[in-house]
Amino acid sequence: MRKVLVPGAYAPGSTLMHRLDPRAKLVLLLIATVGTFAAGTPWGLLVAGAGLVAALVASRTSPQTVLLGLRPAAVVLCLSVLSNAVVLVGQPGLSTAGLARSAAVVCRIALVVGFALSFSSTTPPPAIADGLASLMAPLSRVGVPVGAIAMSASVALRFIPLTVEEVERIRCAQRARGARLDEGGVLRRLRGWGQVLVPLVVGLFRRADELADAMCDRCYTGEQTALLGPLAPGDWAALALGALWAGVAVAL
Repeated sequence: MRKVLVPGAYAPGSTLMHRLDPRAKLVLLLIATVGTFAAGTPWGLLVAGAGLVAALVASRTSPQTVLLGLRPAAVVLCLSVLSNAVVLVGQPGLSTAGLARSAAVVCRIALVVGFALSFSSTTPPPAIADGLASLMAPLSRVGVPVGAIAMSASVALRFIPLTVEEVERIRCAQRARGARLDEGGVLRRLRGWGQVLVPLVVGLFRRADELADAMCDRCYTGEQTALLGPLAPGDWAALALGALWAGVAVAL
């Protein structure tokens, strides 16, 4: 079975992004998301794009990974562009303003996806859980289950590559049995992929039950203990640069 490339899956390394504290990367991701959607001019989007290029270089994430991450939503994004560009009321035709508006939205979504992939590919799921638990620790005073939320996020991120690998394994097994998943019309293909989705759902529920049993056996109570120390000077410098970059993107 060939190895499946999962966009955003953690890849060990020693890049600048790998060395940053997970809390700093989470805050930088939040700043990047807000700055990208708050940039209201082409110059602001250009500055946001420059920030994405810097993030990809710092994490050594290839642009191909970003394109793979956008591929599942490509149809929805194309339909969004067409629905805003085509005018059906009054004088039918193409709206330049609608096309520009939808193109800007698509650019913002692509930029945010790129930032998220550069973050997830340089941060292991346990570190993400520790970072979330540390940043959300003040909310525990008002009854928010911080540990459970952080653990749920960690488990969800860990299950993404496992799900992709499971789909590929089941698909190869069904093709070896003679199933033709990519032949025929739409209805035939949907029926063929039903032979993949049904065992996939069963397998995921089995994995979830095994994980729940393992957590119960280890007396997991929902508490998340984060062994993170204070932020290093490099982390504070990265946060300052990120805030400055987002401020420039919004100001323009």
